[in-house]
Parts: sequence; C-alpha cells; structure tokens
Amino acid sequence: YMFTNSQRQEERTGKYGTPRVQYLQGLVTQFKNASTEESKERFVANLANFAYDPFNFTFLRQLNVLELFLDCLTEPNEKLVEFGVEGSAMLLLVNPANAAVVTQCSGIPLIIQCLSSPVRNTVNYALGALYYLCNASNKEEILKPEVVDVIKRYAAAGAVSASFSNLAQAFIDKHVP
Repeated sequence: YMFTNSQRQEERTGKYGTPRVQYLQGLVTQFKNASTEESKERFVANLANFAYDPFNFTFLRQLNVLELFLDCLTEPNEKLVEFGVEGSAMLLLVNPANAAVVTQCSGIPLIIQCLSSPVRNTVNYALGALYYLCNASNKEEILKPEVVDVIKRYAAAGAVSASFSNLAQAFIDKHVP
C-alpha cells in the first residue's frame, strides 16, 4: 500500500486515533512554535513525508502547507530549503491545484533559486518541481534563458551526476522548444 484511501486511513488510525487533518495541523503548529532550527527541520521534514501521498493533498492545501514549504525556501538554513523544495516537488506531482498555489504565491522564482543550491537533493527536487510546474501559463517565467542555461548544464553533467543529468534532460525534452 503505497498510497492511502479513506478506508485504509480509518483502519490504520483506529477508533481512537487522531484524524489525519488534525495530526497534520499539529505538525504545522509545532513547526510554527519551534524554538530551535533542529525542531523546525524535523517538523518540515515530517510534513514533506506526507506530501508523497495524494490522499494528503487536500489536507495539506487546506492547512497552507505548500505556502509553509515555499516560506522555507527563503530561509538561510539549507535543510529547511531542502525539505521545503522536496515537499513542494512532491505536492506538484500531477496536481494542477497545487501548481496554481505555487504560482499564486510567487513560488516559481523561489524554486528556480534552488537550482543554484550547494545541496544535491535541493537541486534535484527543484528540477522535479519545475518539470511538473512548467505549463502554458507560466512557461515564460520558467523558460528564461538563464534558467534554461543552468538546466542544460545539468543535462550535460552526466559524468558528475546521472540524476541531475537525467532529470534536466527530461525537462529539456518536455519543455524546451
């Protein structure tokens, strides 16, 4: 069972368990009230883990978690940036409603900025997020020459990193004319 449905969630939670939306709300609250960077990292990583399952998309949108992830992209803490772009990328997988939130919240430039991160995972997630985000309504914002140049450099770097290269090449094949 990779993905959840209402029945499976009910079975897993049990009669006295915490409903998913309530549990996620608790994580959001704990993140906002966290007093240390380490605590914030733990809570945002936990939230990013829930972004893998489409069952949670509605709850995460309802709780403004995508906005929280985008806020993390403005932090100096590289771990928060990494987990924020990871959560964003996972929520963008074939989900137009989540893509609209990123666009409305001016998240595209924040994700583009992640392409120059020193953290390998951050760059990979940014490439994935842009792959799923790029569409007719925001192509101009994403396909700026300087962004395409960076992505083409990653595509050419197969010897350095196959994951960058493959993801970047998939982006180019799909979106660059």
